[in-house]
Amino acid sequence: MPPSKKLKILFVTSEVVPFIKTGGLADVSSALPQKLQELGHQVRIVVPKYGAIDERKYKIHEVVRLKDLTTNIGEKEVVFSLRSSFLVGIKTRVQIYFLDNQEYFGSRHSLYSDPLTGEDYEDNDERFILLAKSVFELVSKLGWVPDVIHSNDWQCGLIPVYLKKLFAGDPNLSSIKTLFTIHNLSYQGVFSKSSFKKLDLPDELNSNNGILHEGKLNFMKCGIKYSDYVNTVSETFAKEICKDDEYALGLADVFKKRKNNVYGIVNGIDTIIWNPEKDKKIAKRYSLKNIEDKIVNKQELCDKFGLSFEPRIPVIGMISRLEDIKGFDLLQKTFKDLMKLNIKLVLLGTGNKKYHRFFESQLINYRDKFACYLGFDEELAHLIESGADMFLMPSKYEPCGLNQMYSLVYGTVPIVRETGGLADTVVRYDDKTGEGNGFSFKKYDTSDMINEIKRAIDVYKDEKRWLKIMKAGMKSDFTWLNSAKNYLELYKKLIS
Repeated sequence: MPPSKKLKILFVTSEVVPFIKTGGLADVSSALPQKLQELGHQVRIVVPKYGAIDERKYKIHEVVRLKDLTTNIGEKEVVFSLRSSFLVGIKTRVQIYFLDNQEYFGSRHSLYSDPLTGEDYEDNDERFILLAKSVFELVSKLGWVPDVIHSNDWQCGLIPVYLKKLFAGDPNLSSIKTLFTIHNLSYQGVFSKSSFKKLDLPDELNSNNGILHEGKLNFMKCGIKYSDYVNTVSETFAKEICKDDEYALGLADVFKKRKNNVYGIVNGIDTIIWNPEKDKKIAKRYSLKNIEDKIVNKQELCDKFGLSFEPRIPVIGMISRLEDIKGFDLLQKTFKDLMKLNIKLVLLGTGNKKYHRFFESQLINYRDKFACYLGFDEELAHLIESGADMFLMPSKYEPCGLNQMYSLVYGTVPIVRETGGLADTVVRYDDKTGEGNGFSFKKYDTSDMINEIKRAIDVYKDEKRWLKIMKAGMKSDFTWLNSAKNYLELYKKLIS
């Protein structure tokens, strides 16, 4: 493929900032298409139009050719439209199409589960069958044939299988390549075997050799098995899921068969929002040139959380969901030992109620060393990233992780477990060479974690060495431009 060729990329997702968001997928689905378009490629996005999306605010309008289209889901005829607007960025506007159907999306403000019961919607299979089918209606009605359809997570997992099995004979679509990105492997879109009859796919796929997994329909498996390339959000995690059953969450056999076509690309971060030089949410802005001003944020952080400010005692920050996979079982087991160290610990997060109860009980025992806010607060998140000396992320799994990248660019030295994106972004400090931007431990156990925290505290006592580590982190380049260029390389490899 000529290197100068401008690509046509159709990006399909179930959420996009600023329209609708439950997690990091929404941020990626906004940032990556904008950067690809800035680089001169033509990108269009497809996303469902949930009831929570304000159509007047975002000027979402009808497109005559894409109005009142029909498809079948099992025996049921479904009418839908694809309405249009723009994702407006600082430098570019990306065309976005909203899948509009009142029954499946418009009548619901929540994305995947009933807000009253917390249970997944029973018809999630039908909702995301419609999303997959709508993509091919869009392409055929507009006559805009993409080079690549880039699908994301289980909600888009049917797109590659439909392209290969339903549209294999369509000469207009035969040149399209598919990339399937896994952002969160924990959610796989698993439905009963009876859902297969709604798919309109050949019966030969109705088995574990086809798209069933352990006797159930698995949308994630569809995406992994039938897309041309699969990628996830860090190189290390891509390797982990192909060789380690524990990381593959039940899909090890599927990954092993595709391992030569599984890639990893680390996400970028939004450097407009996360940038200590321009951050309006922190007490004092700073950069490499005036790194000493970071201390003002440490003082503000201690004041905010009711801890005494002691400049040479390290403050360790944590911002996380409070779940086992984020390493909170390790933290709970070692908490007494941690509190014996000459540190202060500040925690922001929400999650499993057992951890809420545990940390609330510890506030009484260690009020001079430990403080937490069990909820989420954007201002506090920025203050922790700017004010802490160290940032602890002892995750069991971490496909990419963003907070370690925020920490690095804020000169807040990360202490992480060497897994997934944490392994790809944090370079362990080497006492002999003085190289590295953080601290990391390999084994998922309490003694390894405590030993690495102690090592960080020892190095912190040497201001000259510590400053060098801080500066190494602040020089990191985690812009979306880097990630977008890596995606372009992958698209080009796919097409050629």
